[in-house]
Amino acid sequence: MTCRKSNFYGNCEQASEQMHGLVRLMKLGIEELMTGLWAITFLFAIGPVASLADPLPDPVTENMFIPVVKDEAILGQLLFYDPILSGNRNIACATCHHPDFATSDGVSLGLGEGGIGVGPKRRGDAKNMPVQRVPRNSPALFNLGANQFTVLFHDGRIEVSSYMPSGFRTPMDDDMLDGFDSILSAQTMFPVLSPDEMAGHDAENDVAKAVRQGLITGNGGAWDLLAKRVAAIPEYAQRLKAVYDHIDAANQIRFTDISNAIAKFIAQEWRSDTSPFDAYLRDPSVLLPPGAEAGMNLFYGKAKCSACHSGAFQTDHKFYAMAAPQLGPGKAATFENHAKDTGRMRVTGDSADAYAFRTPSLRNVMQTGPWGHAGSHSEMMGFLADHLDPSAAIERFANQGTERSGVLLPPLDVDDWREMDDPIARANIRKATVVKVPVALDNAEIASLVSFLRSLDDPQALSGRMGIPPTVPSGLSVGGFGD
Repeated sequence: MTCRKSNFYGNCEQASEQMHGLVRLMKLGIEELMTGLWAITFLFAIGPVASLADPLPDPVTENMFIPVVKDEAILGQLLFYDPILSGNRNIACATCHHPDFATSDGVSLGLGEGGIGVGPKRRGDAKNMPVQRVPRNSPALFNLGANQFTVLFHDGRIEVSSYMPSGFRTPMDDDMLDGFDSILSAQTMFPVLSPDEMAGHDAENDVAKAVRQGLITGNGGAWDLLAKRVAAIPEYAQRLKAVYDHIDAANQIRFTDISNAIAKFIAQEWRSDTSPFDAYLRDPSVLLPPGAEAGMNLFYGKAKCSACHSGAFQTDHKFYAMAAPQLGPGKAATFENHAKDTGRMRVTGDSADAYAFRTPSLRNVMQTGPWGHAGSHSEMMGFLADHLDPSAAIERFANQGTERSGVLLPPLDVDDWREMDDPIARANIRKATVVKVPVALDNAEIASLVSFLRSLDDPQALSGRMGIPPTVPSGLSVGGFGD
């Protein structure tokens, strides 16, 4: 049993269901009034304000999130920034999920093992160059501690499942370990197994060797090796025993304990529910920033964004083929020779899921670029324009396409455009797209959508509640950022 001494957030946001109902009724009346006022305000800017096709979401509440114990979050913070969890002890979770880059890394496709530095300044180490780029854009971590997030990663390869012994469907299938507090905890276990992300290649360290041999679980497996590393550090052993009641000695520490702590840190550090849009949902008398109201009406109306970006966190957690341009190595097994990434189909095996990727949450989205599963766009205006007409947009990434100039890639001597240079590959992506009829918006309307997306920025979540620790118990470089 894990120790649950106190709720980190307290009861500051708890309210009765009756009060929520009253607030919503009041909001509807205020919205009717405000719609008229804003229509006049923006009449000369973009024309009459569109009516809402979909209702606005309910405000985010405390009971939407997993509970967090402060000491557990502090432990997770240290582990998140400690490179001890990488095969070569040179990469931390924070290397690719840095708060300075809105919990991502600021580039289209990052460099994991073999890289030095952080963010757009990260470069390959001449002494140990990366084999390839990380195949997909590093996803943001905001609100992953919310209970409604039951599927994670761009392709949803980890999801909650009552049919699996562990409670989660993962690439490990029935070999997945028990003991995870949440899907967020289960998610943290897989980057450490990736040769390109954290494990390392071939037999250059004990973890990489175990992964290559297929030894993941059990004594001597990759997860066991990492757990023993952490357990051998006195401060970690002490903190783990203090937080978890089932640990009496260092040799009882398991990687599931490490994962649970990291998950609790992520859940509390990057909970995002205090943006201007959140304030508006809780009190409609609070005005949104200039232009955001018009963009909100488009988002929940004419532009049909809310058809997929629905609910409290602007995601329906489903998968859609949106003709997102593919760059980089793609997702291929060692025996395959291609650079395509078919997304959800790699998980389900269903051709209907070809090139489909999970609908991302939009909290702090203006800060998390480049956007797309492969980071194809570094400008939001261009991304939205292409998103509204994806089939046509894919051709702008063809050989010599001007759109390629917006891609942000650390230097590496590889062919990043193998798929987009192939007309058959582009045709397959276009064929799969679910948007057959483009949504017609002019530049002024797209600019209004951008204004609304800016209202989803949450300064508290972006800065983090605990920040970066000055040191970590292993004594290694904090974050594994290097020089």
